[in-house]
Amino acid sequence: MEQITLTRPDDWHIHLRDGAYLKRTVEDASRYFGRVLAMPNLFPPITSGSLADNYRKKILSYSRTGFEPLFALYLTEETTPHSVNETKENYDFVPAYKLYPSGVTTNSEFGIKSIENMYPVFDAIQENDLVLCIHGEVTNPEVDVYDRESYFIDKYLKKIVQTFPSMRIVLEHITTEEAVNFIKESNDKVAATITAHHLLYDRNKLLAGTLNPLYYCLPILKRNTHQKALIEAAISGNKSFFLGTDSAPHPRQEKEKICGCAAGCYTSHAGIELYAEVFDSQNAMSRLEGFSSHFGADFYRFPRNRDTITMERRDWIVDQKIDFGGDELTPIKAGETLNWKIESGENSTAREYQLE
Repeated sequence: MEQITLTRPDDWHIHLRDGAYLKRTVEDASRYFGRVLAMPNLFPPITSGSLADNYRKKILSYSRTGFEPLFALYLTEETTPHSVNETKENYDFVPAYKLYPSGVTTNSEFGIKSIENMYPVFDAIQENDLVLCIHGEVTNPEVDVYDRESYFIDKYLKKIVQTFPSMRIVLEHITTEEAVNFIKESNDKVAATITAHHLLYDRNKLLAGTLNPLYYCLPILKRNTHQKALIEAAISGNKSFFLGTDSAPHPRQEKEKICGCAAGCYTSHAGIELYAEVFDSQNAMSRLEGFSSHFGADFYRFPRNRDTITMERRDWIVDQKIDFGGDELTPIKAGETLNWKIESGENSTAREYQLE
């Protein structure tokens, strides 16, 4: 296969950040994604529909024609069932809430300390037919960092699914065979996003030979048996697995800190092309469209995009660095050759949007 045309894909988990970084992240994401689900872990976090609306207007001021930003609101222990009801009634661009266990990742200090205490809010999410997105790891220092996802599933997620059988749940950026199996064995209300970097790499890329902080992310890269399980899930055609890049920009100086290395990989510069590398390597390009363009929209109950993009097999070299508001950022695959390139369908027309 030398060329493939896909229904325009969506990214159901992305970090656009704010401030000086926002222009570049939005330009990269809106280049060929139809929709993105923007994560709320800014500082301060996006905890309400009105805050999401303000953020949305800033995003649209930088985006390309036809781009639709959606939002998951940040769950805090101050979130109430009433506020969930208000979200459903007033903000159709907010289809989800995001659960961060406190301290689990970047800007998660506002997150949840007691998941059980959130059950009344989960009930409201279920009743309003919104989606609960979960960063599924524990932060208990006694649990090995490589086991924190599977431990979360056993200790918390199984009970949540049992208690709220009608609530749609997305286990974000899964990294383990245990997570893959859990999703497969669950009902159709439970789904998962998979990142390009967790499909492309295992923990050897981070740790073998020399420590390479470019590949440090949370959840952390796992051993190759888990990577293989993720690849099999992504190319399987199972509608419960779909695209979520978890693309997150961090400047080089923060990624290369001796102590306190920033967690996250930037992939929006080549979001769909990176997935194509994986699917092509598995002779599964015919299944890329479902994973990238159909299953996420179906799960979130949005119409599939009506336009298309076309990729062709054509070598190109990823930039060694990207300028982000004066900072230097190293993208995934920097200086390396990718084998697939967008040939048509890019949203190249700048959008005019009047901020209110």
